[in-house]
Amino acid sequence: MAEEMLILAGRDGREIGSLLNVGLDIDLNGTRDFEVSVHRSAWSTAFEYGGYIFRPGTEIGGRIGRMYTDTALDVIKICGLTWRGMLNGKAIVPPAGQDYRKVSGELNAVLKSLIEPEFEGLFAVSRESTGVTVSNYQFDRYVDLLSGIEKMLKSKGHRLQISYIEANREPGYVQVKAVKIVDYSSEIELSQDSGLDFQLNDIRNGYNHMIVAGKGEMSSRNVFHLYAWPDGSIRREQYYRGIDERVYIYENTSTETAEVEEKAREEFLKIMNRKEFGMNTSALSLAADIGDILGGRDYLTGVYMAKPITNIIYTTDDDGTVSVEYQLEGED
Repeated sequence: MAEEMLILAGRDGREIGSLLNVGLDIDLNGTRDFEVSVHRSAWSTAFEYGGYIFRPGTEIGGRIGRMYTDTALDVIKICGLTWRGMLNGKAIVPPAGQDYRKVSGELNAVLKSLIEPEFEGLFAVSRESTGVTVSNYQFDRYVDLLSGIEKMLKSKGHRLQISYIEANREPGYVQVKAVKIVDYSSEIELSQDSGLDFQLNDIRNGYNHMIVAGKGEMSSRNVFHLYAWPDGSIRREQYYRGIDERVYIYENTSTETAEVEEKAREEFLKIMNRKEFGMNTSALSLAADIGDILGGRDYLTGVYMAKPITNIIYTTDDDGTVSVEYQLEGED
């Protein structure tokens, strides 16, 4: 399918013109970078470090930071970070004298205070109110800006929406706002009837009891137990016993005591009973975005799973044909 034209802008954000007959490979939230392939015959000095490429009204775009040329090849590659890649390059740092950065307020107002001061007018957060607030929300210590705000929004059932806004002859800008997560799995159940191939891996022999050993020596060592439950939750009360119990010993003597349990839970999620869901989403025609949820069912085995979209990869040939790949949580 053909998509709206890719546009080049200079370091000042002003549009230079449309990019014709170029290839685009952009990984929005995995490697968070892009690569534009330009034929040597179409090279222009308008391509400059610190300039921008974007597709208006979409998240497709980023800032140019690398150029690759090989005289044996017929193309020059213009590369850079996506908007999420730029957010990932900033940090949420605790205020002086405090252990954690904490925020309160309406979601977009909080995003505005965190994002806009970092990007000299390039990023602008929507003034629209979500009607949802956080109260004394505590970020992880020294977390990157993207991960921090994604985790905060997810705790309120929201996700980050990013789109580049044209401003006629004025510099454009990257609009950011919090929007509700859409659970497509509750509206559309993808199955073999949908014409999509998917993989469901129902793992029921994972670890279900984690012994966590933190700092300290002998009887003074910080030791506690975590247990997996059938609903996928992790609790301090035991469910699986006897022949069904599988114990994993997790040692962490380098993390502060207050954060050991959080790290242990993250590790437990990787090795406990779980369902893994992968899907060939190249033919998916839903208007789903990063953070939204997809679900699928194998009617033969009865296995069902739903997972959030964590990344979208766009690939464009120089004839304008576009392919889109959705990656789900747990996929590489």
